[in-house]
Amino acid sequence: MRPVVQKILQALLDLQAVDVRLHEVRARLAALPKKTAEVDARVAAAKAALEQSKASQLNTIKERKKYELDVEQWKERVRKYRDQTSQVKTNEAYKALQHEVETAEAEIAKAEDRLLEQMVNAEEYDRRVKASEKDLKEVEDAARGQRAKIDAEKAAAEKEISELDAERGRAVAGIPENLLDHYDRIVRKHNGVALAEVRDSKCGACGMIVRPHVLQEMRRAKDGDDLFHCETCTRILYYIEPSETEAPPSRPAQQASAAAHGEC
Repeated sequence: MRPVVQKILQALLDLQAVDVRLHEVRARLAALPKKTAEVDARVAAAKAALEQSKASQLNTIKERKKYELDVEQWKERVRKYRDQTSQVKTNEAYKALQHEVETAEAEIAKAEDRLLEQMVNAEEYDRRVKASEKDLKEVEDAARGQRAKIDAEKAAAEKEISELDAERGRAVAGIPENLLDHYDRIVRKHNGVALAEVRDSKCGACGMIVRPHVLQEMRRAKDGDDLFHCETCTRILYYIEPSETEAPPSRPAQQASAAAHGEC
């Protein structure tokens, strides 16, 4: 690999390693609002369940009072009809009052049945309210812990982004502006990965064969500063000549290579 090209490619690989990490951290940061929304949704659902239980409880109380009033009103009518029976003069009038008494007593029985039903319902809704209050407390307690964890994740991600932005500033300092623009265009096109290692005569990103003469040029060129691109995905290609005496690529280069192999 040409000394000049070697230097340029290493600078780009270092930049790509930073950009890959930045992309990962920003993705984590972007996912946090969804996590917060899910926590809020669980709390809202628990509150809604409690409000529904309370509304049913209140409705039962209203219905119970209504039927209690119905019972009293029908009992008052029975007392009234019975008082009138002592004042009637004819057998027909007496029978008519007796019929009214029987009708009122039947209505009393119906109202008392409905009243009993509402009393049973009231006990059930009391139980539901207590259970919903307990559920809400548990959900809110858990939510506080989850929000604290999310806040900590956000602070850590923002700090890491700040540090990576500074690292990126140092990485781009040694890259010519026109080459940096070229790199940025490829990054936008290929989801953050602009460079790919040639392995087994193939582009490490898209897997397409690199023409033999191109690979030979990459391996034997010793001067100049031309860059080679994959004819299919247009990423910038780099080749590491296997050699026992040659030092392995730097850690940023390895990270960027791994990222390139994960992207198509």
